[in-house]
Amino acid sequence: MKTNGQAAVLNLFNISKSFGNIQALDRVSLEVFSGQVLALVGDNGAGKSTLIKILSGVYAADAGEISIRGQVFKHLTPARAMQSGITTVYQDLSLVNGRDAVSNVFLGKEHRKAGYFVDRRRMERETRHLLDRLHINIPSLKVPVGSLSGGQRQALAVARAIHQGGKIIVLDEPTAAMGIKESQQVMALISNLREQGYAVVLVSHHLPQVFALADRLCIMRHGSLVADLPTGSTNLEEVVALMTGIKAGLPTEVRKVAGN
Repeated sequence: MKTNGQAAVLNLFNISKSFGNIQALDRVSLEVFSGQVLALVGDNGAGKSTLIKILSGVYAADAGEISIRGQVFKHLTPARAMQSGITTVYQDLSLVNGRDAVSNVFLGKEHRKAGYFVDRRRMERETRHLLDRLHINIPSLKVPVGSLSGGQRQALAVARAIHQGGKIIVLDEPTAAMGIKESQQVMALISNLREQGYAVVLVSHHLPQVFALADRLCIMRHGSLVADLPTGSTNLEEVVALMTGIKAGLPTEVRKVAGN
């Protein structure tokens, strides 16, 4: 499928995964486009976490294929996912709280002079340029990141993902446990990522935020994808019904709006 003449940068074809007798994913297929926010929503146990762990290479699918810009994989490793431009920012952020923003952005990838000495000045310059480009406001690059707000820490984790080569950014509950102001900062960052041409996969239980941010909704229930909809074609009531299956007459096949 193409959107505005643009081919998907990421395709999942019939991805299945089970853990013993539990079918976590059942033939899930979806597409991700550059310059678009795709929200992956569903109740607890719907399969969202399993799916993003397959995308990030933590789990290997039992069946199905992943295509990234036309290159097809049966499964990804974390290194292969990163090399292919997929970076995942989990809820724990994996930041080193006792180190500053520059050290976290360049963690494990420090610039060095003469092969030995860390080139701190160059790293600071590149970090500030990256944060400015993403409209991320961190007052000081030298304070420990543990002293930053939740929104600033989330933004810094996204900046590190992009510095590592991320073009397809997977965000796992990015505003969880945040206040209104911090959530708004993260939402502004996600909108900016879309405007700059990144593909964003947003996993969230916060449906009002999802409706404010997402271009498309992929709704999961019991390990299956039950709907793939442009956000403007649906409403909160329908999405909740699709997530829970409590409304009579819900489709058993993936619902797609014509033209999507």
